[in-house]
Amino acid sequence: MSQRILIAAAQINCTVGDLAGNAARMLEYTERARAAGADLVLTPELSLCGYPPEDLVLREGFLVDCRRELELLAARVRGIALVVGFPEQAAGGARYNAAALIRDGRIAAVARKRELPNYDVFDEKRYFDAGAEPCVFELKGARFGLAICEDVWFGRVPATAKAAGAQAMLSINASPYHKRKQATRHGVFRDWIRDTGMPSVAVNLVGGQDELVFDGASCVLDARGVLVRQAPFFEEALAIFELDGAVPVPGEVAAELPLEAEVYRALVLGTRDYVAKNDFPGAVLGLSGGVDSALTLALACDALGAARVHALMMPSQYTARMSLDDAAEMARRVGVRYDTIPIGPVFDAFRAALAPLFAGRPEDLAEENLQARVRGTLLMALSNKFGSIVLTTGNKSEMAVGYSTLYGDMAGGFAVIKDLSKSLVWRLARYRNTVSDVIPENIIVRAPSAELRANQTDQDSLPPYEVLDGIVEAYMEQNRSPREIVSQGYAVADVRRVVGLIRRSEYKRRQAPPGVRITLRGFGKDWRYPITSRYRDDSELSL
Repeated sequence: MSQRILIAAAQINCTVGDLAGNAARMLEYTERARAAGADLVLTPELSLCGYPPEDLVLREGFLVDCRRELELLAARVRGIALVVGFPEQAAGGARYNAAALIRDGRIAAVARKRELPNYDVFDEKRYFDAGAEPCVFELKGARFGLAICEDVWFGRVPATAKAAGAQAMLSINASPYHKRKQATRHGVFRDWIRDTGMPSVAVNLVGGQDELVFDGASCVLDARGVLVRQAPFFEEALAIFELDGAVPVPGEVAAELPLEAEVYRALVLGTRDYVAKNDFPGAVLGLSGGVDSALTLALACDALGAARVHALMMPSQYTARMSLDDAAEMARRVGVRYDTIPIGPVFDAFRAALAPLFAGRPEDLAEENLQARVRGTLLMALSNKFGSIVLTTGNKSEMAVGYSTLYGDMAGGFAVIKDLSKSLVWRLARYRNTVSDVIPENIIVRAPSAELRANQTDQDSLPPYEVLDGIVEAYMEQNRSPREIVSQGYAVADVRRVVGLIRRSEYKRRQAPPGVRITLRGFGKDWRYPITSRYRDDSELSL
C-alpha cells in the first residue's frame, strides 16, 4: 500500500558566492517545510554556491569552502531529507556539478550531473566532469531518481534511473528564462515521460544573476505528461507537492502569464537583483522624453521603488518642447526625483576646444556624439558622487546596428532593456499602462528621435522598426542567412544594410554593460562573434 509523500520545492533566490547566506536560506525553507509535514526538500541546482559560479569553480579554495559549508548545513538538518546542489571536488581532482541528499545530519548520497550543456549561455564543460552513475533512493517505500537540470532535457538519465529501479524523477534546476521558456521545458519533459512512464517533480531557481533571470515555476508532471502542479513565476515560494507513493496528486497550477507581463516581470526581477546583489543604493538614468527611457524609468521604479531612482533631463538646443514636457510629466507620475541640466554650455565648450582641429569641416556625427558623451559624463559624475548605478536606456534594435554612442548613451552599469526590440519596447510600454497609467501617451505614439540634430528621426538612418526588428531577429536570434531572410519577403537592400551594420557594430557591443536576457539569444554570453573578421556568408555575396 502506497504512502502519502510530501515533497517541498524550495524555489529560492540564491546569490553567487554567498555560501553562508544561501545555506541559511535553505535551512530556513527546510524548517518551514518540516513544520508543514514535508518528507523531502528540493533546492535548486548549485543552490549552495549560486548559479552560474563560472570561474569561481576553478579556484581550489572555493571548492573547499563549499564542502565545509555543505557539511555544516548537513549537520543541522534533522527529521526531514534535503537535496542541496553544490560543486563537488572529488578524489583525483575531478569536479562535478552535484546534488547531495542529506538525511539525519549526514550526506547519504550524491548525484553527479551527466549531461553538461555547452551552448547558448552555458559553458559547463569548461568547469565540470560528467557523472556516470544514476542516483536512485527510497523515500517511504517509493523509489526516486535524482537528476540535475540538463539531465532531464534528454532521455538517457531518466532511462538509466528507471533501469535502476526509479518510479519517478526528481530534478533540481537552474534553468534561465527566455520568452515562453516554460512551454519548452514541459515539452522536453514530456518526451522522456512518454518513453519511461515516470512522473517528474522539478524545482527551479528564481532570481537575477548578471544578465540571466531565473523564473522559478517549479512544477510536477504526471506519468502522462500532464501538468498537475506549478509554483508561481518570478518569486520565491515553498511549494508542497503531494504524491501517493510515486504518483503525483493534482493541486494548484500557477497560470502562465501573458507575454508582455512575463517579460516585464523578468526585467523587474533582473534589475532589482543586479542592483541589490551588487550593493548599489539606487539608480540614476537620463530621461529624454522618448519611449526607451520612459520604459526604463518605469521598470526601475517597479524594481527599486521611486525613492531610490533619480531621473535627469539633459536638454540641448535640439531637444523639442514636447520632450521636456513629456519627461517632466513622466517623472511626476512615477514620483522620482527629477532634475534638469542643460548641456548647451558644456557642448559649446567642447566645440570651442575642438574648433581649431575641426576648422573647415561641416558639423556631422562627431558633434552629435559629443552631445551623447556630455550626457554620459554627467550621469557618471552623479554615479560617482552618490554611488547609484547608471541605467542605460538603449534597446536591442539599436544595439544590433550600432545606433548608439560609445562613452555616451552606452555609458553605465546596467542595460535594462538591452534585449528588447524596439517593437517590444512599445508593447511593454502599453502593457505597463494597463497596470497604472505612468507613461504619457504622447511618448508612446511620437516618432522616435535621438534629437542630436534638427528635425531628426530614427528612420532617417534606419529602416522602419518593423523591418529592422524582423531582420535582426532572423539573422541574430534564428541564425538565418541573408538569402533566407530575403526569401521571407524583406528587401535585398534592407537585408544587406542591416546585416552589414550588425557586423560592423561588434566592437561597440563588446563595451556595452550587461543587461537582462529575455530572448533565446541576446547580445551577451550567447553571442560570441569576433570583432576582427573578413568572413562573409556566400549566400549574402550573391544577393
